[in-house]
Amino acid sequence: MADIATLRRLLRDTRTIAVVGLSANWYRPSFFAAKYMQDHGYRIIPVNPAYTEVLGETCYPSLEAIPEPVDMVDVFRRAEELPAIVDSAIAIGARTVWMQLGVINQEAAERARAAGLDVVMDRCVKIEHGRLFGGLRWMGVNTGVISARRPV
Repeated sequence: MADIATLRRLLRDTRTIAVVGLSANWYRPSFFAAKYMQDHGYRIIPVNPAYTEVLGETCYPSLEAIPEPVDMVDVFRRAEELPAIVDSAIAIGARTVWMQLGVINQEAAERARAAGLDVVMDRCVKIEHGRLFGGLRWMGVNTGVISARRPV
């Protein structure tokens, strides 16, 4: 489990994020999180064979097809797909593998750590960025749209 100092360091030092499983549908969590990170200065590289472009960026069919260095691989895929994704992250020289909420694969995490990568598992990059860098008011959190107060 990554501690607050580690999460802060990873998010501070990361500039380029390859988002595996990024959807072009605005209502999907992957789109929501990637858009937030893009709007906060991160370079987002979509990875999804179903699209050619997402968020105004060229979308690649695999991590190996990306023609530039990647700092972080953010994964929005099922846990059983993680071993192959981790192998690809290692192959392209990524520094971090970030597994989104609900994506847990201990074997893949250990393989990534053994190769020298930082690993974050079962956390949302958008939520952690907002929590640690003050962006919780942005898009859907603390907007008053969802409230525990009864309507008047």
